[in-house]
Amino acid sequence: MWLKFGVALSGELTSIDEVVRGKTNLACLYCGGSLTAKKGSVKEHHFAHTGETCKPVSQRIKTKAFPSLPLYDSFNIQLKGEELEQLKVLWKEYGAQKRSIPKDLVNFRWQLKGLLESEGDGSYQFTNLGKIPVGALPLALFNQVQEPLLVSELVKLEQSTAVAEAAGLSCLDERRADLLIYRAQLRRILVNSLYFLEVKADESCFYKIGITTRTIEERIAEVQRDVRAHYSDVTVSLLGLWEHRGNVELYFKHRYKAFNYRIGKLTEYFVFPDVKIVLNDLYRMEAKMPNNVEVDVIDGRKRM
Repeated sequence: MWLKFGVALSGELTSIDEVVRGKTNLACLYCGGSLTAKKGSVKEHHFAHTGETCKPVSQRIKTKAFPSLPLYDSFNIQLKGEELEQLKVLWKEYGAQKRSIPKDLVNFRWQLKGLLESEGDGSYQFTNLGKIPVGALPLALFNQVQEPLLVSELVKLEQSTAVAEAAGLSCLDERRADLLIYRAQLRRILVNSLYFLEVKADESCFYKIGITTRTIEERIAEVQRDVRAHYSDVTVSLLGLWEHRGNVELYFKHRYKAFNYRIGKLTEYFVFPDVKIVLNDLYRMEAKMPNNVEVDVIDGRKRM
């Protein structure tokens, strides 16, 4: 995990996605040192200190302890390697077939993480959380699992900062920086709208998922331009637009990665054998109505 935000002279936080590669006019939230944008083809794009890396950032890189949105860009629930593959096999052989899982096949860590639950007769079944690593949880239910976690993490960081301030702890600046970074990430997904497009290009038909803060007309024009670099006759139609649903995009890609369709360097396109199933998944999501906490985040109002 890397540093993804820097602070401008105005005090505004800037994401690594908003700058070009090289030295910037941004500063580190933890120490005030100048930052350089690292945007290569191997490592994940991130900010690095132009000079020596400060201790708070160095520690967070080593321990992967930068504040991050729960279930936003990682869906493995901290499972790795063989353990994750075993869970996928278990889903394929039991969960997807709606069969009860025998107790002797259950990893105790899966129970502790809340991925499996007992049915009361010695057998087990997948929980909604447990369906996320295997991409089996419908989008509407994914929102129900993730959204409370997003707010809960914000409250935890706010409380931690308040305690440090009240007690005069030396870690106050670091906790404030953590809170600012988390709020910036949360705001980004709340201000973005999720869109789903149908793209007909020459004799092909494929689909695109994405998020935007601009008008959908602007985004469609951009998509047409991108696809026309590879096809001659291109028509783009909007199939759905969901405000404040920037949290869903990456899980959608995880859930439907088997249908990903690359067009040159373009990676957010899909080909589905039956798009009606996908549309039903999308349309079953409830309209997002930001609560008071989320409205404060969107408007940039501090709650402390």
